[in-house]
Amino acid sequence: MFDSLTGKFANAFTALRNRGRIGTGDIDELCGEIRKALLDADVALAVAESFVAKINERAQAALPQLRQSTNQSQAIYAIVNEELISILGGAARRIRLAKNPPTVIMLAGLQGSGKTTLAGKLAHYFKTQGDTPLLVAADLQRPNAVTQLSVVATNAKVPVFAPEAGNGLGDPIKVARESLKFAREKMHNIVIIDTAGRLGVDLELMNEAKAIRDAVNPDEIIFVVDSMIGQDAVRTAQAFLDGVGFDGVALTKLDGDAKGGAALSIAQITARPIMYVSNGEKLQDFDLFYPDRMASRILGMGDIQSLAEQAKQAFDGDTAAKLESKFVEGDDFTLEDFLEQMQAMKKMGSMSKLLGMLPGANSGAMKKQLENFDEGELVRTQAIVQSMTPSERREPKILNGSRRIRIANGSGRSVKEVNSLVDRFSAAQKMMRTMRNGGSISGLPGRLGNSAPQSGGMGKPPPNKKKSRSGNPAKRAQTEG
Repeated sequence: MFDSLTGKFANAFTALRNRGRIGTGDIDELCGEIRKALLDADVALAVAESFVAKINERAQAALPQLRQSTNQSQAIYAIVNEELISILGGAARRIRLAKNPPTVIMLAGLQGSGKTTLAGKLAHYFKTQGDTPLLVAADLQRPNAVTQLSVVATNAKVPVFAPEAGNGLGDPIKVARESLKFAREKMHNIVIIDTAGRLGVDLELMNEAKAIRDAVNPDEIIFVVDSMIGQDAVRTAQAFLDGVGFDGVALTKLDGDAKGGAALSIAQITARPIMYVSNGEKLQDFDLFYPDRMASRILGMGDIQSLAEQAKQAFDGDTAAKLESKFVEGDDFTLEDFLEQMQAMKKMGSMSKLLGMLPGANSGAMKKQLENFDEGELVRTQAIVQSMTPSERREPKILNGSRRIRIANGSGRSVKEVNSLVDRFSAAQKMMRTMRNGGSISGLPGRLGNSAPQSGGMGKPPPNKKKSRSGNPAKRAQTEG
């Protein structure tokens, strides 16, 4: 997502930083590079021109103050970041909940835009928030659309209202209207209506969408658009806005779009916020849209906040508390703990996507490593650990030759792979032990930033924490660093 744009922005700012003192000509040249990068990313011409003009105007006006700054390029970077946030919609907006449930959400868009898949992801998201969503199969035109939504609903573990078989038969307006009655009877507080699309904007499509809109009076109409169609995304959005109207946008297939022009154009041109983004086939490949976080990713600064939120959801409180307690008490991190962490990480989705949220993920060496990242490595590692007995996971030192052969056979891996995992784990365990005991790693100072070793010297454990000043692990953690 945005790989091309991120790379070009990075090159433009690298060139700017290498110039030392920045003048009017340097700003003009930067703006020219940004304009070219935006147009190459399929950003609408009007949006690109307006964006660049604002940056140029603000940067030129700030030039007298910039000359006094020790980091002029960083000040211009901040201006670009602010304008990116603005062009992406400024502030995040969420669904407006109805005062009297159910809240009705109608999805609209062209055929193939990913409405049905998004409906399931949206229902899954609301379910995780404690809501009781209902999916409604009102796309009765596309062959097997009703069946597809039913499968999506099963995967998301949410109910579906599908009284008509579809395949060109049935009344979608009647289905949509009756779904509200069904939702009230069954106490569903969110209703998500999947509507029909067409290969292109036409009168029949608009009339059906308007009829469903008028029948259910939705609280939100979400326009679902395939981000890979580039400039056409903006034209289609404008046609739906004029013909049916919508309140927000959901961008799909961002994982297959290295340009990202639709995201930078659609909010500006339609004056409607991007609310959701879909970036994969799994139910979890779905994100709330935050303009500031997206701007940070485009500028190569990653999205640590979203990464932290996903980690918080994946690691339950008991697991996190147990690991923290073990570290404070001085207990070793075991392969059982490692297995728990791997299982939690799998809940977070693709590792390459997660690592892509780190700052600099789209830069040279790291980008190449991510492109070559083997998602199956986590599965293979988990298989090896699961082939160990509980005692072997807790005490890797007992893993002699015969045990390693048994583990290799049980996991379908080689003895060499088992040896490699145990060696890497032992090294990581030793490093954690050294850090906890106040030692230094690769020249880094130990606890509390002191370069001097703790009591007992480098590598020796400090006095037993269980007999320390406080019996409270949390308090000890604060006092001992």
